Amino acid sequence: MGNSEVEYIESENLKDVEDVDMSLKTLLSVLESTDWILVCEALNDVRRLSMFHREAMLDMLGNVISLIVKSLKNPKSAVCKTAIMASSDIFKAYCGSLINSLDPLLVQLLLKSSQDKRFVCEAAKKALISMTTWVSPVLLLPKLQPYLKNKNPRIRAKASMCISRTVPRLGVDGIKAYGIEKLIQLSASQLSDQLPESREAARALLLELQNVYEKTFDMTPTEVSEDPQTISWEHFCQLKLSPLSAQAVLQVTNVAR
Repeated sequence: MGNSEVEYIESENLKDVEDVDMSLKTLLSVLESTDWILVCEALNDVRRLSMFHREAMLDMLGNVISLIVKSLKNPKSAVCKTAIMASSDIFKAYCGSLINSLDPLLVQLLLKSSQDKRFVCEAAKKALISMTTWVSPVLLLPKLQPYLKNKNPRIRAKASMCISRTVPRLGVDGIKAYGIEKLIQLSASQLSDQLPESREAARALLLELQNVYEKTFDMTPTEVSEDPQTISWEHFCQLKLSPLSAQAVLQVTNVAR
């Protein structure tokens, strides 16, 4: 492999940097180094700083993320994997603070999680899980949505899985505010996608949305309140989707009952 000089340290085993001021001062220049071993060490320092000195690195976060993206594109697998691990830790540390710098990072992680090099692919999947766990779902969903129309079916599938994990974090009120109709249409569009993992993610999300809908919208109208919102899941899908899409959605959600 030729990567014996690099140690992949799990997040829980990371220790603090020895000299915070020096690490911060040299971080950007070392991340730009042509020596890949130094770059890996700097990426691990990014991880340590985000974990132990979150506030201290906040001002330079945009520049740090740009250089992580550069490392994600590095043909050297050791650099790429260490950069992916850094991405994962940064999501946990900075949550919504990195949203303005997220796009180039997200593109690379979707690409890496879709490739054939297994140990890079697995690390990227973990980073995407970290992203959907820690980054605000309200901010993250608009970033993910465009990738459902990507030409690469693997990227569509990974984006679909990310959305399926993100939506439940909105909670009932968040789903209502975001628009349950929009989310159902989004999921319905993935039911006929090329890859099974995309279709499976869409099915899981539709069951979640059905559950939310039936708990909050689908109440039997009474003589006192003939609220037009109170229509069944089946009727709602038929109203809001094309006949073919409604049929596909109801097939999924009725079978699960």
